[in-house]
Amino acid sequence: MTLGIQQFQHLARQRLSNEDAALEIELMLCQVLKKSRIFLRTWPDTLLTEAQVTQLDAYLQQREQGVPLAYILGERAFWTLNLSVSPEVLIPRPDTECVVEKVLALAQGKQWRVADLGTGSGAIALSLAKEHPEWSIVATDLYPQSLAIAKHNAQKNQIRHVEFVQGSWFEPLTGLFDCIVSNPPYIVANDPHLAQLRHEPQRALVADKEGLSDLAHLVQHAADYVVQGGWLVLEHGFDQGAVVRQLMQAAGWIHTMTGQDYGGNDRYTVGQRC
Repeated sequence: MTLGIQQFQHLARQRLSNEDAALEIELMLCQVLKKSRIFLRTWPDTLLTEAQVTQLDAYLQQREQGVPLAYILGERAFWTLNLSVSPEVLIPRPDTECVVEKVLALAQGKQWRVADLGTGSGAIALSLAKEHPEWSIVATDLYPQSLAIAKHNAQKNQIRHVEFVQGSWFEPLTGLFDCIVSNPPYIVANDPHLAQLRHEPQRALVADKEGLSDLAHLVQHAADYVVQGGWLVLEHGFDQGAVVRQLMQAAGWIHTMTGQDYGGNDRYTVGQRC
């Protein structure tokens, strides 16, 4: 059966019921055809080859099974970067861009040394490095598979001044930093939303003690690795802002505040070392 682009889009929309189906189908077409979305709309009658239809059908089958589009296509846009992703790392979310924005705002143009702990795909570290090539940035992760993806993303985006080191949280760090930033696991093990995230690495999502164990560890020990007046910036769940502020204040951090994501939900908390 010979199909044009528009015909395929019509048939594909009958298979996908999610609200972003039309966009996702366009992105599948863009990758398989190696064309832009403008091309799809300008030349909707372009015929697809049998091989292209087969590949697109495979994509649709995975999507019907709930596999995230980012894993199907192997990439995700974040900040000004195009990041490769796989089930070894979390898919970067737009809400984490708010964390990047906050670190940039706190720095106020100063030359900083920053550590991104649990970097995953490298989204935070590489975004900061893209904005500030003069900064010294260290990105850590416990898992070598994750670090391999982060290193690949650095090469892919032509970012050469991020140091990647393997280890648990502060373990591989040396020296002091102007800022430590992290998007650690913070979801409770029985959270019903985890069902929607079943294809993503649970080790990067779930934390003990009501989702607070890793956040508490970072709060309690970060001051040993931050210069006087330096900052700690932690992403967390929408309902954890108050408790993370309390943890920071109890640990001696000052000027604590919680910021919101693009949806208006609490998304990160910062504190300064006195």
